[in-house]
Amino acid sequence: MRSFDLSPLYRATVGFDRVADMMDRVLAADVAQPTYPPYNIEKIDENAYRISIAVAGFGSDELSVELKEGGLIVTGRKAEDTQERTYLHRGIATRAFERRFALADHVKVTGASHEDGMLHIDLVREVPEALKPRRIEIAGPSTVDAKKVETREAETVDA
Repeated sequence: MRSFDLSPLYRATVGFDRVADMMDRVLAADVAQPTYPPYNIEKIDENAYRISIAVAGFGSDELSVELKEGGLIVTGRKAEDTQERTYLHRGIATRAFERRFALADHVKVTGASHEDGMLHIDLVREVPEALKPRRIEIAGPSTVDAKKVETREAETVDA
């Protein structure tokens, strides 16, 4: 396992402690990360994403998608099978699971669908207008001079 010292980040920055904590969690969980169920994270567009989770054997009523504390939690709980079965080989795992995904700021879940044994969760990043880059018009010298003349004329009229 790799070990990273994030103390220089804490010494040189203010307000990034959340990012450092998230990096610590990801690095620590990397070793013990469960592999069931398998999933894909796909970038659809510049601001659109899709998480696809293989949930063979689960019905829509046995799956749950929940947003909680800046994270996405997907759980699957299989209903008890009341029918007695004898398996010669059981390769389809239908055990309970919980998958957690940390979501970045301004990422919102727009929908979820369950088809052909796959659970698809669509996400979009909606950056508020106040945080989007904007172009500031640069005034030339003639514009500035015209404003000074208008101001002087207004002062003369008031006097």
